[in-house]
Amino acid sequence: MGYKIAILTGAGISTSAGIPDFRGPDGVWTKHPEQMSVYDIDKFLTDREEREYSWRWQKESPVWNAKPGIAHKALAKLEQAGMLNLLATQNFDALHEKAGNSNDVIINLHGTIGTSHCMKCRHKYDTSEIMGRLDEHPDPHCARKLPYRGNTVCGGMIKTDVVYFGEMLPDGAIETSMKRISDADEFWIIGSTLEVFPAASLAPFAAQCGKPITIMNMGATQYDRLAENLIREPIQNALPELVERTIALHSE
Repeated sequence: MGYKIAILTGAGISTSAGIPDFRGPDGVWTKHPEQMSVYDIDKFLTDREEREYSWRWQKESPVWNAKPGIAHKALAKLEQAGMLNLLATQNFDALHEKAGNSNDVIINLHGTIGTSHCMKCRHKYDTSEIMGRLDEHPDPHCARKLPYRGNTVCGGMIKTDVVYFGEMLPDGAIETSMKRISDADEFWIIGSTLEVFPAASLAPFAAQCGKPITIMNMGATQYDRLAENLIREPIQNALPELVERTIALHSE
């Protein structure tokens, strides 16, 4: 099996790639709390104006246009070395996918903006297709023809696969993450404040499993006491260094 690392990432890994966090001192929602409505499932379902605003906001957001940074690419290198068995992320920016990590290791705890689906027939879409037509179709609906209904057009509302406020996390996301943490040799927490549950519960779970924990975050977290290794340096510098050291130490 070789040496395996399980990892949880939060907003801190993406701020270095140009995406502001949401809840920090300079966060998007700290400065503009009214914008939280873009991810309110009830408003999305019941108000066309709110739905169009949500789509437009997401298209114009740095989340959609960002490119992966060197920290994201370092985790792709860790997977290529065969040492990554879990990349659970609280981010929905799809930057881990863009950096080259695979769906074999990624668990998007809060969903992803990279894909979308019809809320009626569950048909999957690449969000880029929808964003490309958003000027002509500001309130995207499903154009899939339903053969079992005489080829009528579905017409259901399309929504990104981001987990909106009021929605459940993807089925099995936390349970699968826990299983992979229990199978790993170490657990790293990168750029998460560990304030949002249930994702934050992975830290005490790893401690109960006896896994050595590394927390790399610029600010303190409530679970710092569980960490054998606390790193307060900028993630874009510290994470590539940690990955290089780990690969050198444990590669077969």
